[in-house]
Amino acid sequence: MPRYRLTLEYDGRPFQGWQAQANGPSVQATLEAAIAAFAGETVRVHGAGRTDTGVHALGQVAHVDLGRAWPAGTAQNALNAHLAGKGVVVLRAQAVDGGFHARFSAIGRRYVYTILNRRAPCALDAGRVWHVPRPLDAELMHEAAQALVGRHDFTSFRSAACQAMSPVKTLDRLCVTRQGETIHIEAAARSFLHHQVRNMVGSLRLVGEGRWPVDGMARALAARDRAAAGPTAPPDGLYLVGVAYPGEGAP
Repeated sequence: MPRYRLTLEYDGRPFQGWQAQANGPSVQATLEAAIAAFAGETVRVHGAGRTDTGVHALGQVAHVDLGRAWPAGTAQNALNAHLAGKGVVVLRAQAVDGGFHARFSAIGRRYVYTILNRRAPCALDAGRVWHVPRPLDAELMHEAAQALVGRHDFTSFRSAACQAMSPVKTLDRLCVTRQGETIHIEAAARSFLHHQVRNMVGSLRLVGEGRWPVDGMARALAARDRAAAGPTAPPDGLYLVGVAYPGEGAP
């Protein structure tokens, strides 16, 4: 049975996250409906990450098995035609070996969180950034973030609803940079806990505003207690930028 790898871009605002569910539209169900309309097949699409409600993607990866072999370009064009106006785009489609799995074959994931840091509210990018009106010191945020890099117990930054077997993860990179009024927080790891990135960002905001000292992130991490960390940042500014697989470059 032919397997296809799909690289996806989507606006998370209309969806109740990636995973198909009964209480609202999802990216997964929208893509499956497009495949049914194109290929006449009822299939299950598997994604590399289950992004939450309102979270966006610039490079989500999924795979799907079809009963018929289609040229990859034909599949991409047909899917985009059926996805038009729905907030999801197939950036690339390619035939892959049956051993490829979008989730389990992945060896790295990269997220970027975007903050608009200015007094005036957002007109053009509302829902795509987190508007923080109080001035933030991005350099202090970056310095504080380095305490989280490495292998740690991230219980303090884990959602109570997280289903991961262990709170221990290895964070490869956590960088904070400013470009004018925009602050980007980049996080890279093999995998993340539920709400881990958003909880780290919510805590870093406290450092940037001067409400926490630079060592506040290290203290929160050491506490291994969700109550010791900052609030969960909204989903608006979070983007799944890319997914890495063996033999490929960084996501």
